[in-house]
Amino acid sequence: MSPPEILVDARGHRCPVPTLRLRRALEAAAPGARVRLLADDPLARIDVPHFAAAVGAVVLAQEARDGALSFLVEKSVAGSGGEGPAEG
Repeated sequence: MSPPEILVDARGHRCPVPTLRLRRALEAAAPGARVRLLADDPLARIDVPHFAAAVGAVVLAQEARDGALSFLVEKSVAGSGGEGPAEG
């Protein structure tokens, strides 16, 4: 039986808030955990997959439902630091 999804509801917030909330949830989650992000900012279609790739997470599903975007993101098991590439 798979663990329950962690729900992050970022509807009503604009970029970069949905991605920042997803980042916090992934950092706090165990390796292999799944986080479902709900967002109604159209830029999330671009930002979330880009962010997930940068931190080694995988977008398992992306769909529009009930006027919002829904992303199911799985945290990487390998290299589970949850941090993206160094900036500077």
